[in-house]
Amino acid sequence: MSLPGELRIVDHVPQAFAALVAQESPGSIALSGGDTARQCYELLAVADVAWGSVEVFFSDERWVPVSDPDSNEGMARRAFLDTVTPREIHSMRHAGGTPAEAAAEYDKLVGSVRPIALVHLGLGPDGHTASLFPGTPAVDVQDRLVVTNADDLHPYERITFTFPGIAHSELVVVTVAGEEKRDAMRRIQAGEDLPGARIRAPRVVWLADRAAAG
Repeated sequence: MSLPGELRIVDHVPQAFAALVAQESPGSIALSGGDTARQCYELLAVADVAWGSVEVFFSDERWVPVSDPDSNEGMARRAFLDTVTPREIHSMRHAGGTPAEAAAEYDKLVGSVRPIALVHLGLGPDGHTASLFPGTPAVDVQDRLVVTNADDLHPYERITFTFPGIAHSELVVVTVAGEEKRDAMRRIQAGEDLPGARIRAPRVVWLADRAAAG
């Protein structure tokens, strides 16, 4: 079994991601979190993209203030959103007063729009993607696009796209960098049912460096 989608081995994952976004010129994009994502987004600040016509969503978020260092939206704003001024930014954290309310409202929002042109995801060392952690209820949800999720291994309650939410897209790009991700990649390629193995969309592209791809 191989990864779901196309695997591209690249020298520099953030550079390859920024080049792909510029090439695709998406009208909407869903952003993720993590250190690789931050490096990707810093390069988006100078990418040849008409950001004024792009609608921005988030694939998952921690239930913390946007000003908190652990906020995915806060990270994305600091990295590039506050510089490029997209057409609209749909905050997960501010979608409702509680995680459950915010997830319900974001679920309605994502269900009411055209498929998101480009959804960006990462892969955790445990094989999770978005905030879909191994063994958690959200991994098996089929009747919602956005739900809350949490486990004992990751801090904070989360709001996350489900796999149907991820699939409500035209293109999913998964960025994987570093040797600490190699085991998760190997396990998915070996056929293990990790969350990352369940990613589906009309197009799925994995951008991995040699350290991650092994």
